[in-house]
Amino acid sequence: MIVNATTLAAVFTNIKTTFHRAFDAAPSQWRQTAMVVPSTGRQNDYSWLSSFPRMKKWVGDKVVKALAAFKYTIVNDDFEATVEVDRNDIEDDNLGIYGPQAESAGYSAAQLPDEIIADLKNGAFAGACYDGQYFYDTDHAVGDGSGGTVSVSNKGTKMLKNDTLAIAQAAYGAARTAIMNFKDDEGRPLGLVPNVLEVPPALEAMGNLLLTADKLNDNSPNPFKGTATLLVNPRLTSSTAWFLHCTNMPIKPFILQERKKPVFVQQVTQDNDDVFMRRKFKFGAEARYAGGYGLWQLSYGSDGTVA
Repeated sequence: MIVNATTLAAVFTNIKTTFHRAFDAAPSQWRQTAMVVPSTGRQNDYSWLSSFPRMKKWVGDKVVKALAAFKYTIVNDDFEATVEVDRNDIEDDNLGIYGPQAESAGYSAAQLPDEIIADLKNGAFAGACYDGQYFYDTDHAVGDGSGGTVSVSNKGTKMLKNDTLAIAQAAYGAARTAIMNFKDDEGRPLGLVPNVLEVPPALEAMGNLLLTADKLNDNSPNPFKGTATLLVNPRLTSSTAWFLHCTNMPIKPFILQERKKPVFVQQVTQDNDDVFMRRKFKFGAEARYAGGYGLWQLSYGSDGTVA
């Protein structure tokens, strides 16, 4: 094949088409627990998370919900995946080797948000959220409605098990109760009902039993059947930690900050230095994203270290 502008355009159009086909077909699960927040600059400020606006009876002057003195900023990161194309492969019509690479680049670009959100979950016991505490922590400070504060926990240590009602209640049941008992800074119940149980592959069977079985392991009725949907996340690194989320609110537990969606990029001019010196054209993907923690009240995490 003669390498000129026409043949290069045809070659990389095919590569781009393959990339986008793989991108569009790639599976994804991050939207179940995370929300997209557009970004128009280098970073976003999430101080607004400290203000949980809710309707209340209007008596006298309106009560303006002020932002608490928290500063929570998420800075965008750059991401890329790049593949070299040897000019000799174009001349020799040996382009079949680049189809799988274009597919892999497209698939990886589509899966990037899943990786970002999974990293947040894997680090949630030691990663700070908007109030300065770890996202999963035992001492989040919440207003009591009378000018003081109370300490609230969204962190547990119990293993996910279905041996008996007492054991299941101490783990999964306690997580449900905790979320449903969360209150705002004025002492009013938030009215949250968790609906997604997220587990690593090692806990898939146990999660299924808790959410679908008629009876617990001791043959007693299972009161937790149908209380949530199961999300199995192969990117979770702990084999014991599990999470219960409330995802039916306008705000989700996790944030995907999107500055630039993945785009296909290419370097195909023959007078480029890489081509002149090394015979190398390039294609790949670029994106700008960041991940962050939303409202801790919308999630409960257990490290699963205690039976």
